[in-house]
Amino acid sequence: MTLAPTDPAHITQRQLEATLWAGANALRGPVDPGDFKSYVFPVMFFKWISDSWDFNHAQAIADFGEDLTDDIESTYQAFIIPEDCHWDDVIDTARNVGSKLGKALLRVQEANFGKLDGVFGDVNWANKERLPETALTDLLDAFDKLTLNPLSVTGDALGAAYEYLLREFAEASGKKAGEFFTPRHVVHLLVSILDPQPGDSVCDPACGSAGILIETVNAVNGGGGDARTLSLYGQEYNLTTAAMAKMNLYLHGLTDFQIVRGDTFNDMKLKTASGGLRKYSVVAANPPFSLQNWGADAWASDSYGRAFGGEVPPAKNGDYAWIQHIVSTMKDGDGRAGIVMPHGALFRGGKEAAIREKLIRADLLEAVIGLPNNLFYSTSIPVCLLIFRKTKPSERIGSVLFIDGKDRLQPGKNQNTMDDDDIAAISNAYRAPASANSESRVKARLVEIDELERNHFDLNIGRYLKSETAVEANVEEAIVLMREAQERLMAAQAVLDEKLKAAGFDA
Repeated sequence: MTLAPTDPAHITQRQLEATLWAGANALRGPVDPGDFKSYVFPVMFFKWISDSWDFNHAQAIADFGEDLTDDIESTYQAFIIPEDCHWDDVIDTARNVGSKLGKALLRVQEANFGKLDGVFGDVNWANKERLPETALTDLLDAFDKLTLNPLSVTGDALGAAYEYLLREFAEASGKKAGEFFTPRHVVHLLVSILDPQPGDSVCDPACGSAGILIETVNAVNGGGGDARTLSLYGQEYNLTTAAMAKMNLYLHGLTDFQIVRGDTFNDMKLKTASGGLRKYSVVAANPPFSLQNWGADAWASDSYGRAFGGEVPPAKNGDYAWIQHIVSTMKDGDGRAGIVMPHGALFRGGKEAAIREKLIRADLLEAVIGLPNNLFYSTSIPVCLLIFRKTKPSERIGSVLFIDGKDRLQPGKNQNTMDDDDIAAISNAYRAPASANSESRVKARLVEIDELERNHFDLNIGRYLKSETAVEANVEEAIVLMREAQERLMAAQAVLDEKLKAAGFDA
């Protein structure tokens, strides 16, 4: 017997999102909006686990009645909820609610070892100075109004609601949003170009909240394939963000994945059974730009051989370390990769130029795609996609495809966006460069490596898609590098301000 798929308590997407955002707003005042995600997502996930457990329990009783045993029930339940650790046990607590919640989350996590490791983050729920009990109870009360089980809300709707909160929290977080959120239109374009197929292994080595991994699932299902055949992997340095990634995948109905926490450069955890470097059909990432102190000292002797061409990127800029890592993890044959990079990576000199030359000579770089400005919360500098392939199509061997998609955008108040038509125009230009024209507002050209060599392997898109002089191109590059330097200076100032504030000084 299967419980009916409809329920009077079924809520619309709009009602769900409005209630979730009302819960987040219960924290406004004592909690900085940039930190809402650390509190709201664990509570939302705990409510979902509890409500789903109740639903599965009712299903088990309907099927077995008095013959139901603990062993049979365990086959119905995705997660274990220890005694006295259900949502109802917390919501019925009259005093010291934070302490009760924190203990319940810890015990649920421990009871589901291997599944929920670190998923609830590291919030000290009992700290009433950081989170007053009135704010916490308001948050819990907002979620208590919802029933988050399959009768009331589908997995797709719940996943969409999670994405809604991610966008809202990114808006509230400003530049900090880059730690966990890549705009979904950028993710959609990147995944469309990489074209994941059933059976592919997919990795994001800087996975944030796992948006890229989820989009690969959507792409395979949308193409009529079975996304359950995908193997999904992600690594994330930040504890809260790694927890968000796991929650996001579970809430989207996914259970077969591996998300690990750690420094991809210095504590690479996605390995083969023998301890070697795991390789993938698809690698996609939007890593932190211009990462400082990323581990250059040990890179030359990296035990996984990721220092492509024997070159070590600058110690104060890890952009090419990400590129080297990603290129090293592409499978032989059909391995392909896409990475979001600042435009400076196309033409900066020194060690980066040496790596860029070796990548091009090895014929691994397939395409350079310029994106519209101001798409990201975390940066306003020009951004591009670099597409790599282990084995290029025959017609692209010995060349690199340049695409200028900067005119395909929808202007916004704070950030610009790309709609479905914009994404299709750029994606079509990648697949069929001849489709790029004045009507499509996309420029594209296949450039042979000999021409790149004459330009000293400078990949400035303007050099190959505009009739501009070398002087004009050099000015454009200088402006980009200046803006990158300004952003690094502002980031350093923000870090200094935080340290001064923590030390008791007025920033």
